[in-house]
Amino acid sequence: MNKKKFIPPSIFNDVVGPIMRGPSSSHCAAALRIGRIARDLMKCNIEKVLIEFDKNGSLATTHKSQGSDMGLFGGLLGLNADDAELINSETAIVEAGIKFEIQIHAIGAIHPNTYKLTLTNSLIQHQMIAVSLGGGMIEIIELDGIPISMQGDYFETIIYTKKDGKNIQDAILNKQLADEVLLYKGNGFEIVEIKSQNFLAKSIKAEILKLENVLNLKEINPVLPILSSKSTTVPFITCEEMNEFNQEIKWPIWKLAQYYESQRGNITEEVVFEKMKKIVQIIKKSINKGLTGTDYKDRILGFQSGNFLEKENQNKLLNGGLLNIIVPYVTAMMEVKSSMGIIIAAPTAGACATLPGTCVAIAKEMKLSEDDIAKAMLAASMIGIFIAAHSTFAAEVGGCQAEGGSASAMTAAALVSVMNGTTEQATSAASMAIQNMLGLICDPVANRVEVPCLGKNIMAASNALCCANMSLSNFDKVIPLDEVIDTMNKVGESLPSELCCTALGGLSITKTSKEMEKRLA
Repeated sequence: MNKKKFIPPSIFNDVVGPIMRGPSSSHCAAALRIGRIARDLMKCNIEKVLIEFDKNGSLATTHKSQGSDMGLFGGLLGLNADDAELINSETAIVEAGIKFEIQIHAIGAIHPNTYKLTLTNSLIQHQMIAVSLGGGMIEIIELDGIPISMQGDYFETIIYTKKDGKNIQDAILNKQLADEVLLYKGNGFEIVEIKSQNFLAKSIKAEILKLENVLNLKEINPVLPILSSKSTTVPFITCEEMNEFNQEIKWPIWKLAQYYESQRGNITEEVVFEKMKKIVQIIKKSINKGLTGTDYKDRILGFQSGNFLEKENQNKLLNGGLLNIIVPYVTAMMEVKSSMGIIIAAPTAGACATLPGTCVAIAKEMKLSEDDIAKAMLAASMIGIFIAAHSTFAAEVGGCQAEGGSASAMTAAALVSVMNGTTEQATSAASMAIQNMLGLICDPVANRVEVPCLGKNIMAASNALCCANMSLSNFDKVIPLDEVIDTMNKVGESLPSELCCTALGGLSITKTSKEMEKRLA
């Protein structure tokens, strides 16, 4: 049996990203990535797809309203997560001649975000089971009945053979052509999975296809921006380890994040910084778009950020100080998300506004540069790495504490960084922020990622601002960040599924919510 390898999270894979459209990263972006892998598996020739969701999972009630269908169809068509055409993917897939059927019944899923796809054309049929892990991250867990682990962070070559898979595995390993070569045995056939930094050379593929027992060879492109490798190492993976690493050098937390990602992705620190600056430019553009007004028919909330700014400028609001600047910026980003504009999942689409909105608002007030905002985003990302490694960003698994709580902790660290606080103060602020939001449920009204999501993003930003100031004043966090993250994970496991983005509890089942859901449908 092939032992599953722990892959350290990456800032640009797991924490800040993807660049996307749609209401939910767990649904839209993740589904699109699953669809892209399915498309490669079928060599872009799909005639029919059966999509099965477990009746007890999250997707049974949310697959249409939160964008899973849209994302999956887009992926099957080869679209990117930020393509403007994504909104019309259901029409486009019909026009492309691909027949689809969605069934909801018991499929024995062990994860609430499970996709079971049966893909067919006139020559072949493949079945694939995949899960959405939160924030757009995915894993293919089964291929044609064989347990497998594919996360979209390698160039993957899949070889189907009647037998002799061990010989192929040994030959690839001996020639040192791959980072990892795995062998799986199925019912009457074997799969050799080759994980590498590039696809095999044409001459090597030709040799493999000439072998007597080889049935087929598939090439699966990576769907993540940062690849993994056999030499992937990280300098630390917990807050405690980071503090030990930093004991002598005493880097600010943004610099630690920059170094971490350079080691994780085998890229230079300069490349890491430039990638974050590009993200900063995207979020600034999106927020400006939101502030000028967004219009989209299929949503609950309309344009509200402009009204807030107008009342603030007229001195018709209570004196909220920095909060009165942050609120419209956070709202603007949420309004862009809900109008299918471009956003950054940071760490998720449902919580996409807390960190970017707060950072851009603070930058405006303090006249900070894009470099300053990038440093704040990197500081936040370090907290996100610890959460990604030891808990979850998926509301379907951990409730809204996993999204809003994580976003608030990341934002608190970013704000401490802006004020040139110490690394210890940044992690203390993050710890307090999560402590204040433990147990937060996810109960989307009318099955949409708008209400109470907007309010929770604003609350998360408010909490972050308070925790940053508390930490800068040397308030005692009491519980270390690592222990708080572990607690958040355990609390999430204790929450009933009805309160974890299934639209089966909380505000989701109020009379008003149900009436609104019918009207929007």
